[in-house]
Amino acid sequence: MKICPHCGTENREGVYFCEACARALEENIEDRTRTVKLQGNSTEMSGKATWGTARFGSEAAIIIHIRDAAEPLVLHPAVRTVLGRADTTSKQQPDLDLTPFGALEKGVSRIHAAIERSEDTLTIVDMGSVNGTHLNGQRLIPEQPRVLRDGDEIRFGKLVTHIYFK
Repeated sequence: MKICPHCGTENREGVYFCEACARALEENIEDRTRTVKLQGNSTEMSGKATWGTARFGSEAAIIIHIRDAAEPLVLHPAVRTVLGRADTTSKQQPDLDLTPFGALEKGVSRIHAAIERSEDTLTIVDMGSVNGTHLNGQRLIPEQPRVLRDGDEIRFGKLVTHIYFK
């Protein structure tokens, strides 16, 4: 047992501070328990970006893995590929119909988003969808393109997909 020199409380063996008054039970204990400042370059400890490449070659394809779907979709994007859900009552139809993957129940709009192809990159644009498009957890502002990268997660409403470049 250690007796606190400040308040007289009996403390268990192995504790450094009094369980009653929280004062140090030994002199200079604060020096032994102080956090040590690490030396060296702080950039050696910084995390590395895990994003995939944004480069999309002229012959490349997109592999779209839809959560809970048995097989991925392979897409050779045109200059602009519209994604959404088909509806026979609408004049506008998406280029890629997500209806077979529960699009209606998961809040996918008829004309939800578009993948646009430039010379060597792809961008995604939310087309003013009701439930939004999310890229890696961030909601897209409608009509503002964002660069797509290999391995990105795209959520259309509650329909979750992952894209990979091939």
